Amino acid sequence: MVVRISKILLCLSLAAYVLIVVYDNVVDYGTNFTFVAHVMSMDTTLPDSVLRSRAINNPAIWHAAYWVIIAAEAVTCLLLLLGAWRLWQARAASSAQFNKAKDAAIMGATAGILVWFAAMMIVGGEWFSMWQSATWNGQAPAARIYLTFIGILIYLNQNDGDLADA
Repeated sequence: MVVRISKILLCLSLAAYVLIVVYDNVVDYGTNFTFVAHVMSMDTTLPDSVLRSRAINNPAIWHAAYWVIIAAEAVTCLLLLLGAWRLWQARAASSAQFNKAKDAAIMGATAGILVWFAAMMIVGGEWFSMWQSATWNGQAPAARIYLTFIGILIYLNQNDGDLADA
């Protein structure tokens, strides 16, 4: 039961983290919007880089991209909350039922990896060359976050035996 409770609490912890991120991004919209705008405009990347041709300088697109990020974070949070709830409901069930109850939590952790790795590292870091900016480089914080999601996803995916076998 301890391992099952641990998995539930870790899903809840991820959900709480993402909930705060979503809240902060909505309530303090301008702070991270500024970050998105600078990354997408590539205004602080290396001035002679030919990659600057990828820059987007349209504020409407910046806002749309930021709202897509916020929506993806919200979906991540909801999936993790649903996953934790389903795991809680199955905590005393058979191993087959508990393992089946992991679906939403697994999807939530996967969504988190997609937000912080695919969106932040691939799109922001590489496509928009965020790594070239001394001021607007969020790769290190994004890496800490998606590595946490990966670690919990690996742990969550480990099969759980029946409680009588534990």
